[in-house]
Parts: sequence; structure tokens; C-alpha cells
Amino acid sequence: MPGKRREKWEKDVHEPALKRSPERQPEFNLTSGIKIKPLYTAEDIAGVDLEESPGYPGEYPFGRGIQPTMYRGRLWTMRQYSGFASAEESNRRYRYLLEQGQTGLSIAFDLPTQIGYDSDSPLARGEVGKVGVPIDTLRDMEVLFKDIPLGKVSTSMTINATAPVLLAMYIVLAERQGVDPKQLDGTIQNDILKEYIARGTYIFPPDPSMRLTTDIFEYCSENLPRWNTISISGYHIREAGSTAVQEIAFTLADGIAYVRAAIDRGLNVDDFAGRLSFFFDAHNNLLEEVAKFRAARILWAKIMKERFNANNPRSCMLRFHTQTAGCSLTAQQPLNNIVRVAVQALAAVLGGTQSLHTNSYDEAYATPSEEAVTTALRTQQVLASESGVADSVDPLGGAWMVESLTRDMVGAAEEYINKIDSLGGALAAIGKGFQQREIQESSYRYQKEVEAEERVIVGVNKYVTPYAKIKGILRVDSAEAKKQVTGLNKVKQERDSVEVKAALENLKKAAQSSENTMPAFIRCVEAYATVGEICGSLREVFGVQRESLIF
Repeated sequence: MPGKRREKWEKDVHEPALKRSPERQPEFNLTSGIKIKPLYTAEDIAGVDLEESPGYPGEYPFGRGIQPTMYRGRLWTMRQYSGFASAEESNRRYRYLLEQGQTGLSIAFDLPTQIGYDSDSPLARGEVGKVGVPIDTLRDMEVLFKDIPLGKVSTSMTINATAPVLLAMYIVLAERQGVDPKQLDGTIQNDILKEYIARGTYIFPPDPSMRLTTDIFEYCSENLPRWNTISISGYHIREAGSTAVQEIAFTLADGIAYVRAAIDRGLNVDDFAGRLSFFFDAHNNLLEEVAKFRAARILWAKIMKERFNANNPRSCMLRFHTQTAGCSLTAQQPLNNIVRVAVQALAAVLGGTQSLHTNSYDEAYATPSEEAVTTALRTQQVLASESGVADSVDPLGGAWMVESLTRDMVGAAEEYINKIDSLGGALAAIGKGFQQREIQESSYRYQKEVEAEERVIVGVNKYVTPYAKIKGILRVDSAEAKKQVTGLNKVKQERDSVEVKAALENLKKAAQSSENTMPAFIRCVEAYATVGEICGSLREVFGVQRESLIF
């Protein structure tokens, strides 16, 4: 029998050889605890009908991809995440990347913009333009997209607590460019739950935050039918230290909460579910990551069909953007990061991503330089044009190890989702600190393994060379922050202050009622109300969320 033959091979051939190996590691397993077998054979997927699960590409449950042609028909969108210093500098970078062959924009906002403070706020001091572009008013958005026609590009905006404000700005800007909002393509992250779990850029308590999220679902289903209303993010969960299985489980549990909230609002699942999208991390273990992406698609399809009775196949498709793992980038031997990013990008492509950002090798030091970001983009282009991985719809389909790992990860993630269900769902589990504790424990275990050299990080705990800083890093000039504040003051002087006050009062009334807040946000933006003024008005209505200690 095949099983006995493998047992004999392990006992008589593999194990003796392994004991003789000076490079043997204590264990061979994934961070999720799934043990890696020394050999995979057909018996590891015995009983799995590959025509049913994971199915064929473009067919339920979409384990092998959401499109029947995948990259043979259309390559993934190459969407480099960027933004720094000022709207003017960021616009220059965007136009440069588009000239280099980037096929979509991805906007990074600075920290004050993310948490609802203007650039002239004392709380913004030292942070303006440092980790993204500062956006105070519609005027900044006008500069940011100068000479970039919104009707011809797909734009992703990584913004959460202030998502309705930035979306309102994008809508108004499109209309002023003569673009019908119904023709806009893009994504707004709008995923507030992961902020409470892993990232921390929230403003309001969970309930009103969820209300704003579903307001966007409802508004876009009627007015922006091509817009992805949320990018449910596992990326930040993984960056905080989760395992691959936890990344899937906690992300999909958040997705369940968003779908339930929209249905409770009165929306039909098939009217909005097709515009939900996801955002995942691509980490170092190539085959673990490929299996993770396949498992996530299978699980989401089952959840939508069995839990929410979705009838439209598109409602069951898990469409996702991927970013290579920022947490894996090292300041030591930074050129090694180019190799790491290439492996991670390959995992995303083999896993069937719809769009991809590749990190730059100098990001452990600073905002990426032009040279570094070009190398990152070229990495994607080499994969697309030279590697051959885009020539087949599903190159790793049927691979014994990949199919076995996929099945194991589906099962492990389902256990987590069931646990979260038993706690009352994602929101209740967050309140109890469940996801936060699980991530903290996983992060602690991983770091202990690195420090004990049980997990090798090249250049950090093995193959170490004398530390040398990288040359040519980009530094954000502090004068840019002063220019930003000067520009903000100019807008305040030129706008109609009476209309601004009326628009903010109208927003507060909308927030106090049950009506959709998006029209009120749009009115505020049109009046050139600032992000800080708009969020300040909502703080008066909703209050603010305070960090709680989780033990």
C-alpha cells in the first residue's frame, strides 16, 4: 500500500539522513502550527475531488481563482502604494509611476489625515507628510490628481476612520473633471474593525464607525456601482504578528460582521456583496502563502452561499489586493529585501491576486526613493513578462503539498471563525480582546523563535555582516509641513465661512438621525470644510474611542 511505502521511506531513508544533516532545524512547521510533512503524495489529498473542491477557475468555490482565464486574459493590476510630503510631491510620484508602467494608483495618507486632524493641529506636529500625503481640504485633492483623469485610472485609498470624507472628496473632484461617479473605478479601504484589532487609527467608538461604513455601502450601491466599497484587511493583522491562519480567520470574521450590518440595514446581499474586496499580506513562506489565498477564497465562497444565501456568483467571489510583507523588511543588508519581495510577490501571483503592491528595499529606513520604488515595480513586471507564471490559469493546482496545506488551513481557520461566532461575532470578540490576545501571543512566539535562531532571518540572526546604512534614502523636508499649513490657511481665508458652518451643522444633524451621511459629507467637502472640522463635528455627536488595556 502507498501509505506503508511512505512510512518505510521515512523510517529507513529520510530520518537517518536527516539525523546526519548538520543544518537540521528542531521542527518543520508553519507559524500557524501546521506541521510540514517530509513528503507529500497523492494519499495526502485522498478523498478530495479537485473538480469540486477547490473546483475549476471561475467556478464556485473559486479555490483555483475567480476568473476562468486569470492572467491569460488580463494581468493583475500593478498598484504601488505611495504618498509623501505634499499633494504636489505625491502627484509627481504618481505620474512617474504611471509613466513606468504602473496600472493603478494606491494612495497613502499621512497619520493626521487618517485620524481626523488638520495639518495645523498641535497633535499633527511632526507627522505632516511623513507616512503619506497630507489632505486637509478638497484643494489638496485637486492638486493630488492634477493631470490625472479619474475616469481613466483605478484608485485605491488606504483610509478608514475618515473614509467617508476622502471618498466624498474623490466624488466631488470627479464631477468637477466631468466624470460621472457611476463610471469611477477604485477601492476605499473603509475597514474600521481591523483598526480596533491591530492598527489603531480609529476615531469613534465601534457602533457609529460601523454605521459610517454601511452608509458607504448603501450610498455606493446606488451611486457608484463600480466602486469597491471596502477592502477588508488581513494585511495589518498579519503585520501585527498574526499567523497565516489567523490572518484568514480574523479577516473573514470581520467580513461576516460587515455583511451582517449591511443586511440589518435592509440591503439585499446580492446588491452589495459583489463590491466587497479584501486585502492580504504576502509573507515569506511561498507555499504557505499560496495555500492561504486558496483557502481564503474557498472559505468566503462557503460563507456567502451557506450563511448569507447569496445567489449571485459574484457575491461569493473573494477578490483581493496583496501587499508584500512590510514587517519582513530588514534594515540589515537591505538589498536582501529585493529577494524577499520577489518571493512574496510570486506567492501572491501563484495565489491568484487581483492587484499587487511590491515593497521597496529601503522601506526599513524611510519613504521609498525613486530608484527603490522603480525596482519594486520592475519586480512585478519581470514576474508578468519573463517568469511564465502568468501563462497558466492555476500553475500549482493539484500540487499535493499545496492542496493538502489548503485543506489544513481551511479547517484551522474555520475553528477560529466558530470560536469568534461563539463569542458573539467579530465586534463582540474585539470587545473581549480575543483577536488582540491571539495576535500578541503569536507575535511573541515568532520573536522568541527568531531570537533563539530557530527561525532564520538572513542578515539578522544568521549570515550577519558588519552593519552598513543604505545610501540615497529619501528624506521629507520639514519645510513641506510649513507650506501645507500656509496653504490650509489660504483656503480658510478664501472659502465661504457661512456655508462651511451650515454644512457642518447639516452633517451633525445627519449623524444624529438615521439618514445616510454621505450626502452631508459631500456638502461639507464642496464647501471646503477641512478633515479636522468634519471629524470634530462628528466627535461632538459620536464621542471618541479610547484605548483599553487587554490582559
